[in-house]
Amino acid sequence: MLNLPLQKRMYVIPAGCLAFILFFTVFGDRGLLRIFELKQDKKKIEERLAENIADNEKLKREIVALKSDRRYLESISRKDFGLVRSNEIIYQFPQENKQP
Repeated sequence: MLNLPLQKRMYVIPAGCLAFILFFTVFGDRGLLRIFELKQDKKKIEERLAENIADNEKLKREIVALKSDRRYLESISRKDFGLVRSNEIIYQFPQENKQP
């Protein structure tokens, strides 16, 4: 064992215990670094949640519009499915190929 005088041992043992406790306070499973990582993860999850809530609200508005707004339904059917009314004439123009 160490041949230290008794007074120095009185300081070494508490200092070692303090260093041990400090190490686990910072680097342990529930230490400061882990808490910091968890806070960052929580922030990312809350941001994703806010985005998902906004997307859900947008989709709810679109559902209401599809159920009740005939003009919106008509614009979707024209744009996505190429539907036209019986008395309409469609003009199609060839697309120009632009060469650099």
